[in-house]
Amino acid sequence: MIALLTAGGVSMVFTLLLTPLFARAFRRLKLGQFIRADTPTTHVVKRGTPSMGGMVFISASVLGYFVGHLVGGDSVSGVGILTLAMMAGLGCIGFIDDFLKVKRQNSLGLASWYKILGTVIVAIAFGVIALTYRDANHRAPASTAISFVRDLNLNFVAIFGATIGVIVFIAWVVLITTATTNAVNLADGLDGLAAGSSILAIGSYIFIGFWQSNQSCFSPSIGENIFKCYTVSRPLDIAVVAAAIVGSLIGFLWWNTAPAQITMGDTGSFGLGGALAALAILSRTELLLVFIGGLFLVITGQVIVQRIYFKATRGKRIWRASPLHHHFEMKGWAEVTIVVRFWIISGLFVAAGVGAFYLEWLSRPVP
Repeated sequence: MIALLTAGGVSMVFTLLLTPLFARAFRRLKLGQFIRADTPTTHVVKRGTPSMGGMVFISASVLGYFVGHLVGGDSVSGVGILTLAMMAGLGCIGFIDDFLKVKRQNSLGLASWYKILGTVIVAIAFGVIALTYRDANHRAPASTAISFVRDLNLNFVAIFGATIGVIVFIAWVVLITTATTNAVNLADGLDGLAAGSSILAIGSYIFIGFWQSNQSCFSPSIGENIFKCYTVSRPLDIAVVAAAIVGSLIGFLWWNTAPAQITMGDTGSFGLGGALAALAILSRTELLLVFIGGLFLVITGQVIVQRIYFKATRGKRIWRASPLHHHFEMKGWAEVTIVVRFWIISGLFVAAGVGAFYLEWLSRPVP
């Protein structure tokens, strides 16, 4: 608990105090965001706002995690390191994309295929390590089974055999990582929208990790709840790393709300997508992302439907713009109104996800 509270507190103080310094440094280096011509006219005033703010909260998350363990006297785990590595690795891809946009002064950053390739490489490395690493109880951080609240009876190795099963599992990890990364990236269109929604989504893993730790099958006090327990590797560290990320986002959001003094850029949105994917995979709650990341799913789905309809009808649209938040901007909604209402929707999705997680535990019978 000390490590969890310290990790969140340190990362929050870091971003709360140092984000303005990073913003001024980015301005001096002329690392301001480029505004596309086809975005709403209200975004023109944002041209030149310091970008790449993801560097700030990614750094804060790493610092908070290690300081939390230092103060709490706990050892770091493969689960925590893997989550931060996924976040940092995808953040680097986003940084390259942001840097190229600034350098060229247009919206053509890193080519889409290069971003996909980079995401695939990071996800493959994550998946391989998550299967081969073993903790003190000889548990791997990930399993080859599809999971909802816990592992289901759909194990890739059992279905396809060892070699093919592992390959299919890695493909599953790549799919989840690519989907979450792009979903969070699409949500990063208004000041504070992606940061606030990510606080709610990633914050749910503080509860999930803490509960799994209290109900761990390796806990000596598990007693009669042995049939309800979780086999997750170092679940408390899932809560600690989630707390570090949430703390850093809270401090960052102070400066990222409208009118934003700094934006997270693709550096931040890619990093947050990677962290969300890692937390879901390592906590064995992959399919629960449908609820926990529900807002991101809705925004992504709207973009997909809009594009399919646009191509099928040769130029017609269902909504005025996509992603969805730009549609409401075009209808005249104030930016703050859209952001707060989307936060509410995100919170409802997260509440449904956490509720489903807890109800599954309550519903399991004890012989």
